[in-house]
Amino acid sequence: MKITTLANYHQSYKESIDQPEVFWARVAESFSWKRKWDKVLDWNFSEPKVKWFEGGKLNITENCLDRHIETLGDTPAIIWEPNDPEEHHRVLTYKDLLFKVKQFANVLKNNGVKKGDRVCIYMGMIPELPIAVLACARMGAIHSVIFGGFSAQSIADRLQDARAEFIITCDGAYRGAKDIPLKAVIDDALIACAFVKRVIVCTRTRVPVSMIKGRDVWWEDEVKKVETQGNPDCPAEVMDAEDMLFILYTSGSTGKPKGVVHTTGGYMVWTAYTFQNVFQYQPGQIHFCTADIGWITGHSYIVYGPLLSGATSLMFEGVPTWPDAGRFWEIVDKYKVNILYTAPTAIRSLMGFGLEYVKDKDLSSLQVLGTVGEPINAEAWQWYYKNIGKENCPIVDTWWQTETGGVLISNLAKITPQKPTFATLPLPGVNPCLVDENGKEIEGNGVSGNLCIKTPWPGILRTTYGDHERCRLNYFATYPGLYFTGDGCLRDEHGNYRITGRVDDVLNVSGHRIGTAEVENAINMHAGVVESAVVGYPHDVKGQGIYAYVITEGHHSNENQTRQDIIQTVARIIGAIAKPDKIQFVKGLPKTRSGKIMRRILRKIAEGETSNLGDTSTLLDPGVVDEIKAGAL
Repeated sequence: MKITTLANYHQSYKESIDQPEVFWARVAESFSWKRKWDKVLDWNFSEPKVKWFEGGKLNITENCLDRHIETLGDTPAIIWEPNDPEEHHRVLTYKDLLFKVKQFANVLKNNGVKKGDRVCIYMGMIPELPIAVLACARMGAIHSVIFGGFSAQSIADRLQDARAEFIITCDGAYRGAKDIPLKAVIDDALIACAFVKRVIVCTRTRVPVSMIKGRDVWWEDEVKKVETQGNPDCPAEVMDAEDMLFILYTSGSTGKPKGVVHTTGGYMVWTAYTFQNVFQYQPGQIHFCTADIGWITGHSYIVYGPLLSGATSLMFEGVPTWPDAGRFWEIVDKYKVNILYTAPTAIRSLMGFGLEYVKDKDLSSLQVLGTVGEPINAEAWQWYYKNIGKENCPIVDTWWQTETGGVLISNLAKITPQKPTFATLPLPGVNPCLVDENGKEIEGNGVSGNLCIKTPWPGILRTTYGDHERCRLNYFATYPGLYFTGDGCLRDEHGNYRITGRVDDVLNVSGHRIGTAEVENAINMHAGVVESAVVGYPHDVKGQGIYAYVITEGHHSNENQTRQDIIQTVARIIGAIAKPDKIQFVKGLPKTRSGKIMRRILRKIAEGETSNLGDTSTLLDPGVVDEIKAGAL
């Protein structure tokens, strides 16, 4: 299962493409199955239909927990570092975690949750979050984690789409200097979601909250009830390999978020395989992924990948710059972290503080560095390599998506060569190609095009929840017979891949995908806005910033106030992560005669390029472009 040499990588890669069923059957053998599969792979991208290990029976939590108890029972599974460095950290061994997962699965059963029910989890980064995730998986409920920064409206949209009748939340959460009132946000979301039957509330910040009789219960009280029942065992529900494991909502190029569906068997095999090979995980290492479990990175590389591998996963409640910009390095020093996996945005932000916060920290335990969420620029790569890794640690630059379940393209630490700004080579099982706008494959090296994948890998999404046609249109219809990633890509003369950014209307802000249509819809809900268009532009810290062109009704005496009101509207409707960085008020937008907004022109102006805008003579009103250029921020 583990690739150990460069020759071994090439051999594994060749077999995975030539004989995928033989290759993945061998990888899957190393897991615990209640019943072996009938067929390794059944697929057709035109429908799309993908099934891995069909007929196989298993429970992912037995593979994450039960099977490790004999050998790793007293080994830390999760180390939790709280937001406040003065607060005591927590360590959960594999034995502790299994006990708490079984206990909370019984809490869920006591509260009416059944196999197949959707459970929404909206929590801060505390150990109860992975416990809730694994408890759902143990009893066959489908978890849908929502990042703790989303607004009530965003939560309501997701609850309605998934018809999630059960919610697990906290009274509040700590993030840096902020207290986030999670329960209050849930209460606002539930005004539009009367179908929700139960809200389980975990105590964290002790902020006063409203508890509605018959609907809301305290996590701690429910655990006590299970304890009075004698903490009955909770055998793992037998699941089919293709049973749904979780739904995770991601922004699309249309306004409505889409629920990406991952299933049990393939996702399990893929996250464990990628975790062990990309990071070259060795038993006993401490793995620190700085993501939030509300995103796919946290699902795959804080919870499932490490636990499936018997690793120790460090989770952190806070932010990298609080109480000062040395927090990450302090954590590395304190716990002797071996693998650090973070986002280019965090690295660029910490670079801005200089080396003062790094110099007195012992980072000698580090063996592997990783980046995720967006391509890393050369300057940030060099800073990370020299100052954090001391030119001693490989940087795995991982490219993947919510839809892919785990890493698709990356160098493997100390095995395959690294190249700054390049994700480099595909993992075994990943068969990429570059195509032109017409879907014709661009052969050879030293070329660029749109990145597609020719064949399925075990972690590929199966559908978008409740709307399979949307899945087909989004990923499989643009270039028939291929999975379209939505990313542009360059392949160098040695076959290394470099992701050059989104080619559809999706922004990548601090590694989070946000649909332009989603932001536009939110801006347009402001009372004074007639129309808006949103594009991305280069941002020194976030990678991509959000630039909004906005047409308002009449003249506003205080443009600054209107800007703040629009920002507040977006934060209310989507969440703070989607707030525009720049808002330019315009009289009109560049449109074709059929009414299509020419975002290409707006993108160039936002990027500061005003001379080479292409032919504007075919626009409905070419004069609009000069006005926009003159007022560019």
